[in-house]
Order: sequence, then C-alpha cells, then structure tokens
Amino acid sequence: MGNEPVIPPAVRLLAEPLRWRLLGELAGCDRRVSELVVALGAPQNLVSYHLRRLRTGGLVTARRSSFDARETYYQLDLTSCADALAATGAALHPALALRPDPTVTVGARPVRRRVRVLFLCTGNSARSPIAAALLRHHGRAWVDAASAGSHPKPLHPGVAPLLREHYGIDLADHQPTHLDTLTGRRFDYVISLCDKVREICPDFPGPPELVHWSIPDPARIAAGDRADRRAGDAALHGVAGELHTRIRYLLPVLAASRKREKEKEES
Repeated sequence: MGNEPVIPPAVRLLAEPLRWRLLGELAGCDRRVSELVVALGAPQNLVSYHLRRLRTGGLVTARRSSFDARETYYQLDLTSCADALAATGAALHPALALRPDPTVTVGARPVRRRVRVLFLCTGNSARSPIAAALLRHHGRAWVDAASAGSHPKPLHPGVAPLLREHYGIDLADHQPTHLDTLTGRRFDYVISLCDKVREICPDFPGPPELVHWSIPDPARIAAGDRADRRAGDAALHGVAGELHTRIRYLLPVLAASRKREKEKEES
C-alpha cells in the first residue's frame, strides 16, 4: 500500500470530462465565459469553477479584454499543456517523455493549394505583421499569410529590428493595410489578435475559419522616458514570443486543413 504510484496532477485535471471539453474549446480559440457556457451547454458557475481549476493547474491563462474590461478571455497555455502531457507520459514510462516539436516541416517545392491566413489587429503596426511574418517564415512554400488593421498606423519602430535579430526575418518593407481593402478576398483562416477588431470583423467570402487570439497591444506602452522604453521593449518581445509559440502550434492545424482539402479535390 505504501508503494502506490503517484498520479500526475495533469491526469487528475484532464480526467474530468467537462475540463477536457473546456480545453478542447480553448485549443482552437480564446474564449469568454459566456461563449464557453453556450458551447458546452453547462451552467456558468460550473464552467467558472472548472476554469479556476485549470488556471490553478497552469493549463489555462486569462487576460482582460481590451474591448470591454469587464470581460475576460481564457487561453490554453499550449507550452504548459505539452509539458504536462510529456510529464504524464514519463510517469508511465521513460520513453513516453519524448515530445516532438509541433512545427511542421514541409518541403520547399511549391504546392498547388496554399493555405491562406489573414491576421487582424487595430493598427497593423505590431501584432498582425509579426504574426504574418512568422507564419510566412515557418510555412514557406505552402502558406500565404497577410495582415491588416481597422485603423492602420506605421510599423512599430521596434518590430523590424526584433524580427531581424531574433528570427532572421526582414520586414522593413511592410506597408500598413486597411481591413476594408481585403474584405473581398478569400482566406481559409481569419485570426483576430485584438479584442476590439474581433467585435467588428467583417464577413469574408468562403466563409473562412474564424479564430481569436487575445494578444495585448505592445504599442500602448508609452515610449517617453527610459523606463517606459524598457517596458515597451519588454512588451514587444513578450508579444513576439507568444505569437511565435502560437504560430508553431498553429502549423499542424493548417497542415491538417490542407490535407483535408487535398483529399476533397482528389475524391
């Protein structure tokens, strides 16, 4: 009796059916409690309780909406989930601790059907151009990534140096694009990075898969004195790091989508 194995905390969290369904909903899109209540058909107090358990367990994070501060967006912490699942595997057998990189590697040869992704934010000055540049960089020959804003502004002065230094990406020629100029184009995925833009996102032909990532605007950090500039630099690096993680985990989703489309065309 004294040698009973210790059950990993992640197993206890994930074994509850409603919590598993919550994680499934958050895996594809950041959501508010009201949206999770509708999606799961469960009472709000029950959804809130299980969200608290998932947050305490480190699998879910929360961020106040920049559109309505009374609302909160919940997000799946992909890295923490991957680590928790890897630790769970290791507890069962050492060989199961291995975790593959989520980035999908695709050959450089052009493909017939590229996945089209549009990233949206307010200014098209930091979040959306960073996301599009990272996806183009990792997707290369099989992804078309564009970005736009509802109120375009010049590129944040720290974006181009950051992408060049940390990711080897040249974005010096970025031109801000207004959302309205792209409403007639077809996209497979439209990903809003700003809570405000999510509320006013127009309809696109197709329709595309709509995804929301609640990402803070680094440009809102003041750029006055030295302390403010340091805070602004830290905010920008934090946003770029979060977007890089999300893009890496998005790639397998896009690859699966492309595979399904190819199978449809061939059937």
